[in-house]
Amino acid sequence: MKTVIVGGVAGGMSAATRLRRLDESAEIVVFERTGYVSFANCGLPYYIGGVIEKRGALLLQTPESLAERFAVDVRVHHEVVSIDREAKTVTVRHTVTGETTTESYDALVLSPGAAPFVPDIPGKERALALRNIEDVDALDARLGHIEGDEESERVAVVMGAGFIGLEVAENLVHRGWAVTVIELADQVLAPLDPELAALVQRRLEANGVTVLLGESVAEISPSGVALVDGTRLPASLVIAAIGVRPESALAKDAGLAVSERGGIIVDAQQRTSDPSIYAVGDAVLKVDALSCAPTPNWLANPANRQGRLVADVIAGRKVAFKPVLHTAIVGVFGLQAATTGWNEKRARAEGRKIRVIHTHPADHAGYYPGAKGMTLKLVVDAETDAILGAQGVGESGVDKRIDVIATAMRGGLTASDLADLELSYAPQFGSAKDPVNMLGMIAQNLSDGLVETLQWHELADAVAAGTPLVDVRTPGEFARGAIPGAVNVPLDELRGRLDEVPDGAIVNCQIGLRGYFAARLLEGYGKHVRNLDGGYRTWARI
Repeated sequence: MKTVIVGGVAGGMSAATRLRRLDESAEIVVFERTGYVSFANCGLPYYIGGVIEKRGALLLQTPESLAERFAVDVRVHHEVVSIDREAKTVTVRHTVTGETTTESYDALVLSPGAAPFVPDIPGKERALALRNIEDVDALDARLGHIEGDEESERVAVVMGAGFIGLEVAENLVHRGWAVTVIELADQVLAPLDPELAALVQRRLEANGVTVLLGESVAEISPSGVALVDGTRLPASLVIAAIGVRPESALAKDAGLAVSERGGIIVDAQQRTSDPSIYAVGDAVLKVDALSCAPTPNWLANPANRQGRLVADVIAGRKVAFKPVLHTAIVGVFGLQAATTGWNEKRARAEGRKIRVIHTHPADHAGYYPGAKGMTLKLVVDAETDAILGAQGVGESGVDKRIDVIATAMRGGLTASDLADLELSYAPQFGSAKDPVNMLGMIAQNLSDGLVETLQWHELADAVAAGTPLVDVRTPGEFARGAIPGAVNVPLDELRGRLDEVPDGAIVNCQIGLRGYFAARLLEGYGKHVRNLDGGYRTWARI
């Protein structure tokens, strides 16, 4: 059996090597239009910034090494330009010589990836992208040219404040460049909710990055960019990191089913509308784990998993690809920003009745030296206690917590179940009540009706409607900063000052814990209050 694979990175190469491990007799041919296969595309920004010092470290395999170890026929500089589904052949063009050949297949795997999106504006050809080795070489050469010219200023504009945009911005700063990030949305990192995105933005700005939100580039000139509002910014370098679009033209031209937004439609075995043709990776629509609806996903982990799975299918194994949670993480000047599942914005847009939990724990026991704070957020279905999503921002330990929650979601655990997870503990690694356990305990309290909470973005309307706000922190904390209109009644004085807390009031503390204690205390005296979730710290971040 002969399998032809289009695309030699991530999903495509995972399919090729897995298929060889399953079937030594299979004929496997891989066509890659660039000059490189199996490279670490997620590491490209870090090579630009000098964090990864050697270019060769990005090249995980070569056509020669793949041929030697896996007996896979890998042909670089070969672009598949058309598919004849009836004849089961592909037409291939050599990108250097222009020579055209035809290759037959029994099974065809499409793994073309996604291309960086550059808006159709004057001067768009001046914007550089960062997708493959050729891109990183072009960018590195451009940087070197500018840095070698004493008259050129090291000033860059990055279009887009998503994962790649922020990685590029950070690494340009490491290289000594002044960077402005321009984002059309009203926040950086769209997968995060605004109160967590604000933490990332502050870290960017603290490291010299200028962040312009609600703006977009109208024109790119040799000397800079013009924004839609008429502002002109100098720039000797412009990077397009707005987003990507599926490379699905080959599939569409062949008559395969493609969505309105260009994603190739596949079933649970990665088959396209032609049972002899499979598709994997960034060009393919996945199934969202929560909505069960087709969704784009441009992450490396699902692409590699799909490549492995399609090899299993071709080899005759009965497998199916699981829906995606969109679990992702990015580093920004020492901060970890991670997410899994839906954010609050998405959950509310879907019409879900939800509970939201904010916490501000340390990455390990506070008494052990070096503890770093983090902010965690859990989004919970109020009717079923199902975990809908989680986010985290902090300098250490965020990756571990989001991964645990993502695993819990995959295993079907509820939010309250998190309280009972048995997680490893020593003071230098965590706490006896891990931050994940604490999220679960709060979820239990909410589910059991032991406390009612109010979100930071709901507070202004409640106070405007006349609801009293009582701050139960110490007088010193209150003096250093408080929510306007709050009255200070410290927790330790609360029993003697019950008459100062009206029934129906909102209580707040620094992070929410003492507010919970106050709510339970007041409940014992017949007063029902709501606790400001995440406390003053969450409210103050926006």
